[in-house]
Amino acid sequence: MRKTMLMTVAALAAAELFAIQGTVSTAVESVSGDVKWHARDKKYIIEKGKITKEFKLADVTSLDIPKPAGFDKAVQAVENGQGASAVATLTKIVADYRMLQWDKPAGRYLTLAHLAAGNAQKAYDVCSPIVAEDKSAGYSGDLASAYWQVLLKLGKREELEKMLKKAATSGDRPASAAALVMRGDIIVAASHDSPAELKKALRDGYMRVVMMYQDADCVRERREALRKAAGCFDKMGQAARAENLRAQAKMM
Repeated sequence: MRKTMLMTVAALAAAELFAIQGTVSTAVESVSGDVKWHARDKKYIIEKGKITKEFKLADVTSLDIPKPAGFDKAVQAVENGQGASAVATLTKIVADYRMLQWDKPAGRYLTLAHLAAGNAQKAYDVCSPIVAEDKSAGYSGDLASAYWQVLLKLGKREELEKMLKKAATSGDRPASAAALVMRGDIIVAASHDSPAELKKALRDGYMRVVMMYQDADCVRERREALRKAAGCFDKMGQAARAENLRAQAKMM
């Protein structure tokens, strides 16, 4: 019993010592220190020595939080099809960095890892709390397109359509490009590999992104569009064209 109590005290002490360093900026100032998110009052608390400052979410223009340890390695694992090995790291980052910049990127790759493992409900359980706290995460930014894949997989079409409309009208170019990629996904999902439907997915989704979104901010969306367009050409028996698109995607 005594040993268990000592281990518990040690764990609590370690938790107290854990702090996320960063900078919170508003229109009039930038403050650096230990940054915490206060969910109930929707505000950031910054502590530096004996000085504590508070900033309401609405007043914050940007956060600058160093990349969490293990993030890049976890992302690489997911991209290499080894997402199971990254789940623990990404889960911790999502929890520790809630509303502290890295929860959405980590949430994206954790969601993709669960989807790759066939766990759509687990993927939804990752996304939904983040979107509930930050509505914009459902239609723009790192998490959005992964969240849409979850909604499509779970048949939540009404919510998906709402998010896609918001993305298209948000004025955010990457969000708009991602919405077109998802339009292609929706058509393909219902296509039964019909050549006419696959061509529609290319015309109304993937190739529109390839042609119209060549700016630097949309590289990720354009790469995804190229890969998914290649999949359509494979299904239509146009292997040479598919390989050409994959080669373009690898060069980006």
